[in-house]
Amino acid sequence: MSDSPSTTEPEATVSNAQPISAGIVTALVGFTSSFAVLLTGLSAVGANATEAASGLLVLCVTQALGMLWLSRRYKIPITLAWSTPGAALLAGAGAVHGGWPAAVGAFVVVGIAIVLTGLWPTLGKIIAAIPTPLAQAMLAGVLLPLCLAPIFAVRDAPLAVVPVIVVWLAAQRFSKRWAVPLAFLTAAVVICISLTTTDNNTLDVSAMIPRVDLTMPSWSWQALIGIAIPLYIVTMASQNIPGVAVMKSFGYTVPWRPSMIVTGLGTVLGAPAGGHAINLAAISAALAAAPTAHPDPKRRWIAASTAGWAYLVLAAGSAAVAALVAAAPAGVVETVAGLALMATLAASLTAALSDATEREGAVVTFLIAASGVSVLGIGSAFWALLVGLIVRAVLTSGPLTSLRSRS
Repeated sequence: MSDSPSTTEPEATVSNAQPISAGIVTALVGFTSSFAVLLTGLSAVGANATEAASGLLVLCVTQALGMLWLSRRYKIPITLAWSTPGAALLAGAGAVHGGWPAAVGAFVVVGIAIVLTGLWPTLGKIIAAIPTPLAQAMLAGVLLPLCLAPIFAVRDAPLAVVPVIVVWLAAQRFSKRWAVPLAFLTAAVVICISLTTTDNNTLDVSAMIPRVDLTMPSWSWQALIGIAIPLYIVTMASQNIPGVAVMKSFGYTVPWRPSMIVTGLGTVLGAPAGGHAINLAAISAALAAAPTAHPDPKRRWIAASTAGWAYLVLAAGSAAVAALVAAAPAGVVETVAGLALMATLAASLTAALSDATEREGAVVTFLIAASGVSVLGIGSAFWALLVGLIVRAVLTSGPLTSLRSRS
């Protein structure tokens, strides 16, 4: 009997090592593959360098705390993330009437809407009723200009950008998961070389100290329509709903109401510090929920919990990362962001055009969103979805439907 503890303890240690390492990988991949998109989006809607760095910091903290609570409470590998499609949408939306405070106000509204989605099932059904091809077409249109950025960057700054693309392409062949993180690592090397070989040293060392920069929210109808509504739809349609599906594919049932309340409240609390939205992880969710995290499904929650702790560590270094990005040569950060979004763009285009009966509305939605046209101070994402729904209604109702089916 005395030998039992000594043989069991090492086995438990070895058993826990696998989900712990999976959790660390989940956090590293999630952070490095999309933070450039996040900083680009926050800056586009009016955040200065300090406010954008604060947003990155608070998003790391709020999603970390949410993961720690949900994974331990329900003993399943629930992982959270900031809304990368939402950040891409912000990058395309640009500044709105009321500036950064109005954008922060829109973030608060998004958080409240997410909480209501958990408490009021009808709201979730309304979002689920939005045709998937149109929602994905809107997202694809928003992503297109960002994914084109590497092409223009190669033209304008080939020496700084080409090494990043080459590393990304090589990594795609051997390990797609690490392609974007390795591209960022290459970009960091390029930035450091640029800082040491040029007289224009723009690295602000004081900005590398983590700090929370609070902004009093304000509200404008342009920001509510142009940012809050599309951001909420994209976050639900491209993150939360797919996140539930990913978890279900591994045999887990996500507690919908608690998850929406936690992510919604996290978004509301983080908004004044610059956080735009947190949600269920979709793509990165598989890193903690798959058998590679642990053979025993009941032990994989440790991976999600570890990812939460890892994000708290990353939060401490987020300001330094943001300062490094701010010092980057023109085109480098845009290239990393564009490369990071290419897989999402491909998936969105595939979903948008997969249903032949929805293609006309999806194409119209895609083109309007990609145009970046702003009307009445409202960005193209809202108009894209609105016009797409109108086109779909015209083409799928009444006599026109039968005429189209005969042709």
